[in-house]
Amino acid sequence: MLNSIQESNHRITGIEYHYICDSVTIGKTDNPMKRTIPISMLLLLLVSCTGSLPDKKEELAQLKKEHDRITAKIIRLEKELYPAGSVVAVPVKVEAIKKGLFEHYIEVQGRIDGNENIGVSPRNQGGVVTKILVREGDFVKKGQVLAELDAEVLKQQLKDLQSKLAFATDLYNRQKALWDQKIGSEVQYLSAKNNMESAQNGINTLEDQINMSVITAPIDGTVEDIPIKVGQMSSSASPTPAFRIINFSRAKAMADVGEAYSSKIKTGDDVKVFLPDIDQELDQKVTFASKYINPTNRTFLVEVDLPLKTITFRANMIAVLRIKDYANPSAISVPRNYIQDSRDEGQFVFIATIEKGKKVARKRTVIPFITFNGLTEVISGLEEGDQIITAGYKELYDGQPIDY
Repeated sequence: MLNSIQESNHRITGIEYHYICDSVTIGKTDNPMKRTIPISMLLLLLVSCTGSLPDKKEELAQLKKEHDRITAKIIRLEKELYPAGSVVAVPVKVEAIKKGLFEHYIEVQGRIDGNENIGVSPRNQGGVVTKILVREGDFVKKGQVLAELDAEVLKQQLKDLQSKLAFATDLYNRQKALWDQKIGSEVQYLSAKNNMESAQNGINTLEDQINMSVITAPIDGTVEDIPIKVGQMSSSASPTPAFRIINFSRAKAMADVGEAYSSKIKTGDDVKVFLPDIDQELDQKVTFASKYINPTNRTFLVEVDLPLKTITFRANMIAVLRIKDYANPSAISVPRNYIQDSRDEGQFVFIATIEKGKKVARKRTVIPFITFNGLTEVISGLEEGDQIITAGYKELYDGQPIDY
């Protein structure tokens, strides 16, 4: 603190100015009249004359240093003004640290599917849909006809071939009877036989094509979707299948997991399957972890079999997979918000201790390891039985008296 008001005279570009505490008197050198203006206005004038403001980053750094200096000074003055025992203790809450199980899970969103989920399309080049014989929701058996396609041309060709076959068969029978009597040539006999067999093969081929003009169910299951309509064209080359059949005799949860976790997840790992639509969580095991990395999105497939006894699953239902990749049965863990950060001292918590019969708060530097679901495992700095301060720790300083 200044014991007396100091006054200084300076000369800037022919102007004489005096500053006394928080005001300034200025005037020309040859003019005895003087006027008084605030220092802030003079500073503004000087800054405007310089033409540039300090760099913002440098200014921020300076402010942070000033903040730390002021904070340290406040703490020192509080200790001087309020010696130990005279300052009012700050009320806090404490909790004894206990070792326990700490688990970390990889969380990824997936979907529910049946063990068989198949899109069904025509087996031939396709045709116009003439009949649809099932409805969505129907249960069908393997081989059951689902729809018929236009095959009139093939059926007409079949009639022509059947007529040719009848004629060729009659000629063959006549020629064979003559050949058995040693009448006629062998060439005539073999030619008649070949014509008959060729007609029969043509009929067999057409019948196969006609059979493929119907769409049949390849599995037992439920018809979930029928995108086609009567009168539309349907073929095996169509991007949209004619029917979708799902067999939910066994349900599973599927998810694409990032390549970074490929070394951490394997078949048999514990996994929690959370179904947000029905607010249920199931404890299961990983039943399949693919060894193939999809080059497009750099993920691999993980599957988890699910029970069907109590839950009705639906295809593409959202499933959140929480796959356990780390567990420590005897870990020291604390809520993440108890751990504070300091630029100079690193990460720390406040511990309640008793010194000379007084309860005081002590800052304890800690080394956190891994965090999951708001809980952090601490691998250094805390011991079982330590009394960690759980409420009122934000405004504490090291050595401050507390009450709990």
